[in-house]
Amino acid sequence: MATTTPSRGRRRAPSRMTRAAGKAAALQKPRVILALLLLLALTSVMLLDGYLRAEVGGDERVRSNASSSKVPDKVLDGGPILSFRGGEAQSQSVPEKTIALTFDDGPNPTWTPQILKILEANDVPGTFFVVGSMVSRYPSIVKDLVDQGNEIGIHTFTHVDLSYQSDDRIAREMDQTQLALAGAAGITTTLFRAPYSSEADAIDNYSWPVYKKLGEEGYTSVFVDTDSDDWKRPGVSKIIKWATPSKNKGASVLFHDAGGERSQTVKALGTYIKKMKAKGYTFTTISGAIRQGNGQDAQSGQNAQAGQSAQDGQNSQQPGSEQSEQGEQSEQAGGQAPGAQQGQQGQQPGQNGQLGQSGQAGGVNSLQAAHRTATGTTLYEGKALVAAVAVAEWTVPGLAVGLAVVGVAVMGRFGMMLILARRHYRQRNKRRFSWGPTVTQPVSVIVPAYNEKECIANTLESLAKSTHPIEIIVVDDGSTDDTSQIARDAARSFGMTNVRVIRQENAGKPAALNNGVHSASYDIVVMMDGDTVFEPDAVHQLVQPFADPEVGAVAGNAKVGNRNTVIGAWQHIEYVMGFNLDRRMYDLLCCMPTIPGAIGAFRRDAVLEVGGMSEDTLAEDTDITIAMHRGGWRVVYQEHARAWTEAPASLKQLWSQRYRWSYGTMQALWKHRKSLTDKGPSGRFGRVGMPLVVIFQIVTPVFAPLIDVFTAYSMIFIDFKAALLAWLAVLGIQLVCAAYAFRLDREKYRYLLMMPLQQLAYRQMMYLVLIHSCITALTGGRLRWQKLKRTGEVGTPAGVS
Repeated sequence: MATTTPSRGRRRAPSRMTRAAGKAAALQKPRVILALLLLLALTSVMLLDGYLRAEVGGDERVRSNASSSKVPDKVLDGGPILSFRGGEAQSQSVPEKTIALTFDDGPNPTWTPQILKILEANDVPGTFFVVGSMVSRYPSIVKDLVDQGNEIGIHTFTHVDLSYQSDDRIAREMDQTQLALAGAAGITTTLFRAPYSSEADAIDNYSWPVYKKLGEEGYTSVFVDTDSDDWKRPGVSKIIKWATPSKNKGASVLFHDAGGERSQTVKALGTYIKKMKAKGYTFTTISGAIRQGNGQDAQSGQNAQAGQSAQDGQNSQQPGSEQSEQGEQSEQAGGQAPGAQQGQQGQQPGQNGQLGQSGQAGGVNSLQAAHRTATGTTLYEGKALVAAVAVAEWTVPGLAVGLAVVGVAVMGRFGMMLILARRHYRQRNKRRFSWGPTVTQPVSVIVPAYNEKECIANTLESLAKSTHPIEIIVVDDGSTDDTSQIARDAARSFGMTNVRVIRQENAGKPAALNNGVHSASYDIVVMMDGDTVFEPDAVHQLVQPFADPEVGAVAGNAKVGNRNTVIGAWQHIEYVMGFNLDRRMYDLLCCMPTIPGAIGAFRRDAVLEVGGMSEDTLAEDTDITIAMHRGGWRVVYQEHARAWTEAPASLKQLWSQRYRWSYGTMQALWKHRKSLTDKGPSGRFGRVGMPLVVIFQIVTPVFAPLIDVFTAYSMIFIDFKAALLAWLAVLGIQLVCAAYAFRLDREKYRYLLMMPLQQLAYRQMMYLVLIHSCITALTGGRLRWQKLKRTGEVGTPAGVS
């Protein structure tokens, strides 16, 4: 047994690697936070989209046949326009031979623009009671609607029956719709129509407090005189008939520009307008109707004043009108925008003269007198809401497509693994299968070790039982514990004369392995971790594929030794199903991506030929494997060469290990990206292996959380039973794959009982690790060779249950 020890000297300053490691460690916490923020952002976007579609917080209850005993008779018998002046309910009707066209449930990208074209072609304004969620989704339509001279009213944000809602929910429904209007068109409004409302006489004891509360806040509630019932799609002729007021009465007429298929409404509307104009009707908005009604009231009062001249009556008209309007709607008396009078005269002959002049004072279009210009916080919050909804509108459909792609990829991977793993097993376990002449020549076993005092003795004990002739090279990578001395003592106690212990300054695992390769005496080198134990015939089984001269490297079968804890059992399932089943598939496809650090063998000359173990990446095992492929060597999987390794025992250690693996794999793939254009056998990994690794080990896992997020979302907000059945179906498929993998590896099935819990906790953690790794890669971070805390509980293979 030989020992090489560096000379002692002064304590050296921290190396460049050590300093870089310290900086990288300082950056890890922010990256974890960023990964969690990304997941939170995804969840928030989905919840926002669900809220807009009434999947989140939706309430489909509609009250009917309730008593109206507490509602004043003057309201029940009054007109369709209800306001509260001085806290007292005031009803108002639409003037005779006047129609206020109202449209509910929009905007809709299909039907609303068609209706706007009809209104514009006929010089007719309308009042649109919009749903806030639709406004935020289609803001450009709302802006066009306002710019065309139409009026806007609120129809709540999610189209719920407010009589069932709390005061806070009512306030949110109104405020959010106002924000949506501010963001879409730069306005707010004082008009309101409740979903599922109809005539004023339908107000009941439950909805009355809602109207009263909103009225006290300055809202004017609008009901219906004449309902076209177009939502029933009864046909164009019936829609026109039902929308026609009786006996030349004025009316608030209801149509719908959204909420369903509205082609009949579009066809009926133009005909209806022409028919009513032919009967002498004029069209206005709700604010226009209010102003006409106020003007008529003022005129009646003036005619009753005896002894005044016609000129005095005319002079008193405008102040009286303005005073009445200010009492009815204090801010609606602002009047008409410059240049709007001519348009108004063209649209509403009945308003020429008295209303046209009284509506000019403040420069506000009298047909849109309910509008207020949004300013300050309201405006900016509204724009932020519209922007957030736009993001959700693009993101969620994209995520849905991504989910479908991920689902297909996952199912395809399962199918491919099952088919190819079965073929691999049957091929390699045939009685007549042989790699060639039995390999019996000695090999070198390299054990890189850094602070492995708990495990190194067990590792050497397992090698002492090897059935194959070996030399053992323990490379102590600057350990600060007694790893070297324990290794020497263990070799002496086991009577091993084939052990060399080499000490070097701490330089990382790749440097330790390279040191071992250069010190090796034989043509085949076996690499293992310092916490791993081999079965007695592991080395012999591992080197048999080298009978084939085309084989340059062999991956062994790594097993989790400490599998009797929850975390250990989860990793055991992952090793058997994920790693080893994958390796069977990759072996047949001739594109093995990784030889595990716990157990792998190489031709020494091949390793030196490709430059040895590189320090360019954190996944030196993946890096050297891809390099072997590019060197033209074949890399295979030997399932009968089994080694037992100590898996991380805590979630923190597990995160650290898998983070390094994931990030290192990305580094290795990027380093060897030119393999995509390699020709011949050396390019097979680039043509087949790299796309599979990118799809199955990076892209699919990164987007796989979508499956869980969408599943949880569906369970909570859409259909719990259907979502649960879908999740159980996917779990069932995974259980079938896992059970088959356990069968091939002759493992006990009892560990599969942990699989449902693994899917709920462990898998999500692995996804976050991968996302964290992606963020690190994108931000250019670097990691060091991270040392995990070992317990030494994995002893000889016989002690593993």
